[in-house]
Amino acid sequence: MQQTLKKDVPARRFKKNPEPRRNGPLTPWLWIAPAVFFVAVFLIYPTLYTIRLSFYNKYSTLFVGLKNYQTIFTDADMLATLRNNLLWIVVGTILTVGLGLIIAALVDRVKFEGVAKSAIFIPAAISFVGAGIIWRFVYTSAPANQPQIGLLNAIVQFFHGQPQAWLINSPGNNFALIAVYVWMWTGFCMVILSAAIKSIPSDILEAARTDGAGGLTIFFQITVPMIRPTVAVITTTMVINILKIFDIIYVMTGGDFSTNVIAMSFYQEYFNYNNYGLGSALTVILLIVVIPVMIINIRRFRAEEAQR
Repeated sequence: MQQTLKKDVPARRFKKNPEPRRNGPLTPWLWIAPAVFFVAVFLIYPTLYTIRLSFYNKYSTLFVGLKNYQTIFTDADMLATLRNNLLWIVVGTILTVGLGLIIAALVDRVKFEGVAKSAIFIPAAISFVGAGIIWRFVYTSAPANQPQIGLLNAIVQFFHGQPQAWLINSPGNNFALIAVYVWMWTGFCMVILSAAIKSIPSDILEAARTDGAGGLTIFFQITVPMIRPTVAVITTTMVINILKIFDIIYVMTGGDFSTNVIAMSFYQEYFNYNNYGLGSALTVILLIVVIPVMIINIRRFRAEEAQR
């Protein structure tokens, strides 16, 4: 009997495994079905419904065609809103990316690099609402004959200057709002660009210094060209963020004093005035502007992957 068991064990041990079960053609779709469901319900359907509403009147009871879009591009207040968004995109993007790049290059040479980066990055951890409240106190103004509780006007008054209504006087109030965004996001840009700068091979920089290249020459002719893909990604990211800017304006001015932007105007039309047609049209315009920027980013990512 022992001999029989010894003979059976190897036979069972080396028995061939059964052939694996083949998956049917529907198996991949079953795996992605939950993701497709959530995308369809929470993204595709609301987008199509919003596009439909943009062709109807205020209460979505009468089809008006392109009238809402015509209003956006002919009404004086709406044109001011579009101009403000363009101002935010140009000034905000240039300052955040430009300052982030300059600071990243300078901080790379500082002895206490980690401390300096942490101090500059801290505002990025603050919410837009929190930053808006903080800077609203900074910009607070009082009559010239009274004590100034706003930090900026207190400094102006200390040097015998005339206090200013920073959030009321146009167009300076738009730049005051943009300054809050720059204060928050420059640190983020700095961290990403600093990592890109550190990835540049040191032998390239050493060779340039050996050839007699100065700091500015190395920065503009070596550093910037080599991190151009990262700069492009950061730039498009800032553009998308600025196109959606809402919280800072809502907290600090509420869109008054000629500071309205597209997202804020959409909120007012949709929730304050119940003008669903015009509010939806503003959303569609915002979507149309954002899509090309996203496509550029996706194509850049694919080109970089193809080169690897």
